[in-house]
Amino acid sequence: MIPAIELNDGYTIPQLGFGVFQIPAPETSRAVLRALEVGYRHFDTAEMYGNEREVGEAIRASDVSRDDVYVTSKLNNGFHRPDDARRAFEKTLTDLGFDYVDLFLIHWPLPGLYGGDFVSTWRTLEEFKRDGRARSIGVSNFQVAHLDRLAADAETVPSVNQIEAHPYFVNDEVRAYGRAHGIVTEAWSPIAQGGVLGDATVRAVADRMGRTPAQVVLRWHIQRGDVVFPKTVSPSRMHENFELFDFELDGESMDALSGLDRGEPGRTGPHPDDFNYVPD
Repeated sequence: MIPAIELNDGYTIPQLGFGVFQIPAPETSRAVLRALEVGYRHFDTAEMYGNEREVGEAIRASDVSRDDVYVTSKLNNGFHRPDDARRAFEKTLTDLGFDYVDLFLIHWPLPGLYGGDFVSTWRTLEEFKRDGRARSIGVSNFQVAHLDRLAADAETVPSVNQIEAHPYFVNDEVRAYGRAHGIVTEAWSPIAQGGVLGDATVRAVADRMGRTPAQVVLRWHIQRGDVVFPKTVSPSRMHENFELFDFELDGESMDALSGLDRGEPGRTGPHPDDFNYVPD
């Protein structure tokens, strides 16, 4: 049974999900169907991933009720202006084939674009929540300063903040802010794009537990209280990544993995303060 975490708006989110970042659209439906068969009920996509339609098709083609599946998508970086965001959100619903999403996020703050105004974008997401088409709303890749601006200038506290986090980059300043303000952390790149799996400390913990390196790192995330959604198209790895709830890391192992933190040099993706990419 996958644990559920309560959000600040009263909804809950499954702590383990399935990510579809960089899965080509033609392969996405098959991957999502396999994940549903394994038992995943939480799927994380985005407008910029180009595979929302295939995620929706797979869910509708399965024998799992839509009400039993948690679906997240994210606003394309090119559509932060309010009217553009409204049109983009309508397209997300159309492509998914649903009349609501469980969670909709601002994908990146983009402080160097749109005059640095992500607050009006956030207020537009608040509209989607009020009309019920997004049950929960949140942000992705927001730093403490970005979250402080929302706290000062908007009515709604984000339900989640999806950020890069893994043993080489624990990102605890942003996570601590989330804990203090009731914002659940979701960890993307949870195994540092595979980079932590060969680490001697990770392998030692895995050997001691009789588990794989990926399992112990994902379990580390779970025990830190974060939501995690590993991505794979391999059926065997889907099963492996799902089997996280019949063992527990002791304090020594948790500390050992957290102690791998490299700070900023451990980051695998761009820094949100400098990232201002808009796709063509």
